[in-house]
Amino acid sequence: MTGHSRLKIFSGNSNRALAEEICASIGNPLGEATVTAFPDGESFVKINENIRGQDVYIIQSTCPPTNHHLMELLIMIDAARRASAQRITAVLPFYGYARQDRKDQPRVPITAKLVANLLVAAGATRILTMDLHSQQIQGFFDIPVDHLFASPVFFEYLSKQKRDRQLVVCSPDVGGMKMASAYADTMGAALALVAKKRKSATTVEAMNVVGEVAGCDVLLVDDITETAGTLTAAAKILRDNGAVSVKAAVSHCILNDVAVERLKSGLIDELITTNSTPIDTRGLPVKVLSIAKLLGEAIVRINGNESVTGLFRIKGF
Repeated sequence: MTGHSRLKIFSGNSNRALAEEICASIGNPLGEATVTAFPDGESFVKINENIRGQDVYIIQSTCPPTNHHLMELLIMIDAARRASAQRITAVLPFYGYARQDRKDQPRVPITAKLVANLLVAAGATRILTMDLHSQQIQGFFDIPVDHLFASPVFFEYLSKQKRDRQLVVCSPDVGGMKMASAYADTMGAALALVAKKRKSATTVEAMNVVGEVAGCDVLLVDDITETAGTLTAAAKILRDNGAVSVKAAVSHCILNDVAVERLKSGLIDELITTNSTPIDTRGLPVKVLSIAKLLGEAIVRINGNESVTGLFRIKGF
């Protein structure tokens, strides 16, 4: 696939490697843009080629430093709008601030909606993203949203793994049951749930296991991990209940130092994730799968005004 009509792809600094891989997968060059900062930290953007009347895609994950990368994205969108781009699609492989999607206590913001407002106000006319923390965030936008899932990429990898025992797909909390159920149905696996109690933003206490895991291989599924607190607490109680092995499939990994120490404990045999954010595996048992072809194909289909539904088809099961 080469020479897509009126298609221009640009990247911020959050995950340039993924942007380059996306462009390579569809045979389209990455656009020339200067994205840097003034000495005081203010972002500076200049698009170095003509994009008047073009279909522009700006790839940027809002991963740490989150606020800086979000501002970069907003400024790039504004620059493209003022350069008379015909359509501007913000491609967010990872949509930050998505966990604050409702008022669950007094006097707190709904930042998932605030970020949606900012993107639209900056000039985005379409959003392409993957594995939102909650699917209803799509409704926060008054512009089209194409919401992809990493599950086909995970399934392709998992289908090649040898199975010696019964597989159980487990959600580490109640909120992930729908995702876990979809994985279990597709993979012909049993389903389990770990009930948890969150003590703080970084500490989780696993309470109980619902479902039979003794003598089984367990696959934990979740959308995001930062401190690995939920995953390791769930893995510990699963092993205490007789699980033979515990793997985890997580769409977005933002591993901090606390997560690194927890993953070194050996409670999780393998953490399978995607390159939606840059990851330093640091010798940890982490397998990074690429979503470049998935996003690249979505960009080509959107550019050609085609359906992206076919990207949800799953191979290997």
